[in-house]
Amino acid sequence: MPSLRVALAQTAPRLGDLEDNLATTHQRIADARMQGADLIVFPELGLTGYLLQDLAAEVAMRRDDPGLLELAAASTDISAVVSFVEESDDHRLFIAAALLEEGLVRHVHRKVFLPTYGLFDERRFFAAGEAIKAVHSRRLGLTLGICVCEDFWHLATANLLALDGAQLLINVSSSPGRDVAAINEEGLGTASSWRTLNRAYAQLTTSFVVFVNRVGVDESFTFWGGSEVVGPSGATIAQAPLHDEALVIADLPLADLRRERIAVPLLRDERPGVVLRQLERIVRARSGEEDAR
Repeated sequence: MPSLRVALAQTAPRLGDLEDNLATTHQRIADARMQGADLIVFPELGLTGYLLQDLAAEVAMRRDDPGLLELAAASTDISAVVSFVEESDDHRLFIAAALLEEGLVRHVHRKVFLPTYGLFDERRFFAAGEAIKAVHSRRLGLTLGICVCEDFWHLATANLLALDGAQLLINVSSSPGRDVAAINEEGLGTASSWRTLNRAYAQLTTSFVVFVNRVGVDESFTFWGGSEVVGPSGATIAQAPLHDEALVIADLPLADLRRERIAVPLLRDERPGVVLRQLERIVRARSGEEDAR
């Protein structure tokens, strides 16, 4: 089986500067194309910066925004995953990630799980998405599971995407370095947590995991980078540096996917019907508890 060449675009977007970030994205796409990449992935809110707060409405884009369509037009011979603030027809704002390929906006995922703990207050500014769906890339010949940062900290996300056919799990992130004091062999506590998570999902879903995190600073938030690709056995294929911008090229041997799924048939042995019945039972019990209050 052939390999898939993926470019991890670990960038430092400028907060609220849509024009500059669009130009950077176009340049990174061109750079990745020159290196023969089939797919390039950018971090969460790579077109806008993360700590937007009241700026979110100023930089929001609809799916037919000229800037987004120009990026899509650059995807005729390379697929791209970019992230931006999406404005819906009813003027809700979402943190979104889009698959661009063959000149089209092929798929948009809206971030489902919005953190409101620690440093985060996303629900104050954004609406939550309602769907977790895989998307088949006709150009790549693979099914992708695209999600955004906090989505990966909820067990259901990776499982649902894999059960929906995803072979490549893509998480775009703006993860700040919250555990700078927890220095270890990984160099940063936050990095260690994410790398453990990425390996666990790769092995449990027997899928490739592509994690792309940003770098740079938005006011009080410092982002650590450390983007990586993990194979379906849990082995690291490529890793970007901490803190610095980089365009990292990774070749994914697709034969590893077939070998691992045959040797460790976890997805085959999943029982979604059992899970569904138990979830329905839990929802009924919780609804009863709420009604009794």
